[in-house]
Formats: sequence, structure tokens, C-alpha cells
Amino acid sequence: MLKNLSKQLFKIKDINSILSESHDPSRRLKRALGAFDLILLGIGAIIGAGIFATVGTAAAGDALRPGAGPALILSFVITGIACGFAALCYAELAALVPISGSAYTYTYATFGELVAWIIGWDLLIEYGVGSIAVAISWSGYFVEFLRGFGLTLPAWSTIDYRSAMHGFEKASALLAGGMPIDQLEPVLQRTYAAVNTAPHILGIPIICNIPASFIVLFLTVVLVIGIKESARFNMIMVMIKLVVLGFFIVVGAHYVKPQNWVPFAPNGFAGIRAGAAIVFFAYIGFDCVSTVAEETRNPKRDMPIGIIGSLIICTIIYIIVAAVFTGIVPFSILKTSLAHQKAEPLAMAMQHINLNWAAGFVAFGSIIAHMAVLLVLMLGQARIFFSMSRDGLLPPVFSKVHHRFKTPYINSIIIGLIAALFAAATNIDEMVDLTNIGTLFAFTLVCFGVIILRVKEPLKPRTFKVPFNPITPLLGVLACIFLITGLPAITWLRFILWLIIGLVVYFLYGIRHSLLHKKTRLTA
Repeated sequence: MLKNLSKQLFKIKDINSILSESHDPSRRLKRALGAFDLILLGIGAIIGAGIFATVGTAAAGDALRPGAGPALILSFVITGIACGFAALCYAELAALVPISGSAYTYTYATFGELVAWIIGWDLLIEYGVGSIAVAISWSGYFVEFLRGFGLTLPAWSTIDYRSAMHGFEKASALLAGGMPIDQLEPVLQRTYAAVNTAPHILGIPIICNIPASFIVLFLTVVLVIGIKESARFNMIMVMIKLVVLGFFIVVGAHYVKPQNWVPFAPNGFAGIRAGAAIVFFAYIGFDCVSTVAEETRNPKRDMPIGIIGSLIICTIIYIIVAAVFTGIVPFSILKTSLAHQKAEPLAMAMQHINLNWAAGFVAFGSIIAHMAVLLVLMLGQARIFFSMSRDGLLPPVFSKVHHRFKTPYINSIIIGLIAALFAAATNIDEMVDLTNIGTLFAFTLVCFGVIILRVKEPLKPRTFKVPFNPITPLLGVLACIFLITGLPAITWLRFILWLIIGLVVYFLYGIRHSLLHKKTRLTA
């Protein structure tokens, strides 16, 4: 019995079977994207909250990790190389198996169903939970941006209930101790006002993050309308944020002081390593390109171009931005000022050189960058659920395709509604680390997958091949493990708990409805 169960759990899905299922007219997605669209989708997903927010933590450090300081430049280089190995592996598999499931599909063809489910569940951290965190972060930037124009939204409509009540209790204790309200930290003033001014129902204050929900619902509509329309909207946002980053580089370069790069690595290699683990969040996204393989006109040629091209472009931009950022603001100021301003480090750098108008422009770029990342994360999540549903591991409603738009519309709507609900009501702390470990885990299995498929399917035509196999994939595995070890232990515990929950869901639903298992029983 255990032997049969083992065969069932690790049964591999044949590549030809995977490809044939995408030809079903009732569940076929529209092929509308070219190489240029894919590069822009990659840039749209990569350049976002990472470069606009995490560079502060990576450079200055926090309570758990030392800061990289000016050696943040090397942190970006190390992470870029690590992602480069993974990107090459993604490019080969995306061209070989041009299906929308990304790492989930590749794992199904190499490690079997159980591991494929684990990866699909794991990617929910990167795409699903990550999109909620980005929406909440976007809301904070948007509210501050409006405040710069004298427009103030009601405090109760811009924060989640739990955070508001926590801040209210803390503020109340300080006020009871005799501290004047105008001396409270700004965040405590806002949470105190949120609870006091909120409408009440049965004595319970109604507090929710309305802007975070709104942006999720707006982008859900864009995703439902069509993949080409989504790509065009993404292109506009990509152009805007590239202009903003170009502006930061050109303007900031005139204020760079070489003495700010000394000492170059104030915390030695430990700081560089910690910085590399943090800024990995700034690279997450190039793998999102592989989720639209089924909507690409010529995936065997264009997928490698989109994945590798977007990663190279973003790595170059990141290195230059890191050099300018650390050249403007001395490490000593980074450690003190960024303790309260890590969310907007690039804007803070402009304020440091007394260019407040420039800081506002950079903040606007951050808002657009968050929208682009959110769009692609939600798009990727819908495509992965689409593939899992088509395999029977999720309910069939997730693989229904709109007759006109040719998008997984019900899938996108369900994901959008759930994300909007959680974005309004939750405050996800330390999401960067959790997202990083989940993505690195997926990258590791994809690198192993290249080696396995080269052995199992040596005669399959490959329009793109990872050079120096198996050395390059193994270097990718080692690089991912290196970055994972730079994450706090608490992140490991949360990740393991998340995987355990996923296994429970699989054994309660997935294994019982798996189409692969049903086909096996019919042919047995």
C-alpha cells in the first residue's frame, strides 16, 4: 500500500501530455505577446518595491542583520549572478515546456505531483501573499503622496484594524502618562485619530485600508479584460518608472561624494551577504515571465529573450542606483535616518540634498512601480492556479476561460477579491523575507529540474540550452542556498509551517481529484 501511495505521489507528468492539454479550445489562452512584451513584463515585475524600498534596509541593516553600506553594490552583483543562473534554467524550461504554470509545471515533469503541489503552494507566497503586501505598501505611498498636495484621506480608511488598535493602545498609554499628543510619533498620531474618528457599528470601529483594496480591484479589471491590454498598461507603467529611476541617477550623480563610499564595507562580508539576501526581493519577478508562456506567440524563441533580457537590464539599473544612493547619503546617516524612513530611501536621498521637489517625483515613481509589480504578481498567480486547476489539483472553476477575452476571468476575479479583502484588513510584517525564501526554494528546484530533464528527455528539441550543464544549474542551486542562509531563522519556521498547511490541503482535496491519478487508474 505504501509503495502504491509513493508511486502515486511522485508520478511524473509526461511533457507531451502537458503540451497537448493546452490545445483544448475551451481552456486555451490567447497568444498575443512577443519578446518585447515579455521584457517589459519582466521589468514591470522586477523593478518595484524592492529597489524603491529594500535598498534602505540592505544598506543600513536592522535589528536582525548588519548593513552592507556602500558595498550594497556588491550585494546587487552577487544576487544578480545568483538570479542569472536561475534565469538560464527558467529560460530552457520555459522554451521546452511553454505552459502557463511556470515552476509548478516544470516540477510536475521532473519531480512528480507531490513536489509540484508543494511548489504551486510555495509560489502562493511569492505571487498571492506578496501581492497583498505590495498593495498595502502601495497604499502607504499613495496616502503620503496625496498628503504632499494637501489631500488627506480619513485615517480610519488607510490602515488595517489590527495595526490601528495596536497603535491606539500605545498612544493612549503615552497620553495617560502625560505626553502631549503633538509629541507622539506621526504613526501613533494617525492610529489614535483612526480609532477616534472611525464610524462605529455596535460600538466597533470600522477601520480598513480602502486604497489597498481599490488598487487590487482596479488591476483585477485590467487583467480580466485581456492579456494584451494588461501588457500595454504595464508598458506605460514601466516607461514611467524607468524615467523616474533615470531621473534619480542623473540628478543624484551630481551630488555623489566619493568619501561616502569609505569605508566601502563597514560590516565586512557579513553585511554584504545580508544585503544580498535582502535585495533578492528586488529581483523577484523575472520568473513571472514564464507564467505567460502559453500566451506568447513564439514561446520557444521569445521566452529566453524575455527572462534573461529583463534580468540583465534590471541588474545594470540596480547597480547604478545603489552606487548613486550610497554616494549621496553617508553610512552613518543611513543607520540613523533610515530607522524611520526605510520605506522611501530614494526619496530620503533626494531630501538629504535638499531637493524636496525631486523627492516627490521619486515618490510618484514608487507608486507607479508598485502598481506594475502588483499587476504582474496577480497575473502570475492566476496563471499558476489555472494550470493547477487544469490538472485537477484545484477546483475546475479556476481553469474557466472567458469566451471573448480569452483570460482565466473567474480565477482572476476570485484572486482579486480575496487579495482586496486581505489588503484591507491585514498588516503583513516581514513579508519580504517570507517571499524571498519561498522564491529561492522554487528557484532551487527549477535548477535541479534542468539537470533531470537533460537525462530523462535528452532527445527533446531545445531552442535554448543552459550552457555548461550541469555546472551552471548546480551553481544556481548553491547560489540560492547561499542566499537562503542569509535569512533569519524565524523565516524558516514560518516557511515550514506554510508548507505543512499546503500538504494538508493536498491530501484533503488535490490527491483525490488529480486528473493524472484518474488517468492512471483507468489505464491500469
